[in-house]
Amino acid sequence: QVQLVESGGGLVQPGGSLRLSCAASGSISSMNIMGWYRQAPGKQREMVARIGTGGSANYADSVKGRFTISRDNAQTTVYLQMNSLKPEDTAVYYCNLVVLSRGNYWGQGTQVTVSS
Repeated sequence: QVQLVESGGGLVQPGGSLRLSCAASGSISSMNIMGWYRQAPGKQREMVARIGTGGSANYADSVKGRFTISRDNAQTTVYLQMNSLKPEDTAVYYCNLVVLSRGNYWGQGTQVTVSS
């Protein structure tokens, strides 16, 4: 019923930028939290950034000052602007949607590789 589709991943040099997008479709409450998580090989999945419908956002310490999360509530779309990328940012990035009393949904992930 609910689908999340990510786009924008790719290969970028250290110091470069990428912008990830995630569009949600289906029956979604107007009150929800959308976010980005990432998982590098051999590591646990970690929260990168989250944002509520009111625009309040929080970030992992490792990305503060470099990444910016935003959303378009009308389209239920979330974005992640990633600047000053580092090799340690290399991971599969997953879009997440939390709707209270309905469910916790995930996209299939998009690969971000930061390398020279």
